[in-house]
Amino acid sequence: MQSAATYNERAGLVGHRDGTYATSEDGVTVSESINLDGNKVITERVAGQVVGQYVEPPLGASPAAVVLEHDAITIGEAFEATALSAGDKPVDQSDAAAIQAAEMRATGSSEISPGGLAAIAQYAVSANTREAEKTKLADVLEDATQKMGCDKPVTREDAKAIIGAEIRNNPNMSTTPGGIAESMAAAARLNQNIY
Repeated sequence: MQSAATYNERAGLVGHRDGTYATSEDGVTVSESINLDGNKVITERVAGQVVGQYVEPPLGASPAAVVLEHDAITIGEAFEATALSAGDKPVDQSDAAAIQAAEMRATGSSEISPGGLAAIAQYAVSANTREAEKTKLADVLEDATQKMGCDKPVTREDAKAIIGAEIRNNPNMSTTPGGIAESMAAAARLNQNIY
């Protein structure tokens, strides 16, 4: 929230001492809790309304999970492979849906994080409908492992969900050759062969 406030102040939209009735009377809160799965849940509220919720996995991972993380291909790495194989393709709605599904699988959250890959992809789709200079997949997905707040190895279930999202949002009901869905499927197959 601080970064958004700083951005709005620098843009001249608000002053440093400006405030709304909701924030001055009801306040802004950030709380942290542990859910039933053992994940840390951070919730941001303004005037009692939830404006953001982030989920982090538990810190104490099992040795098997540590081995899996080091050897297996992650969602972020599969995104980077897509940037290389289909990077010249303009971002469309099926790509944005696949990116959103993958990011949600990686973070364990059902919400799009502001400034995350899914938000960037959705903005690119909107901009691509208006502009002659199209935003390409490589623009969104390069350095994905650093851009993602959380990453995990690709499983068959992840690949299935991501493929479904891409197909449902494509008018031709197909995946893009070398695109996100195919990269995730290949990563899941390789990860399955590791173990």
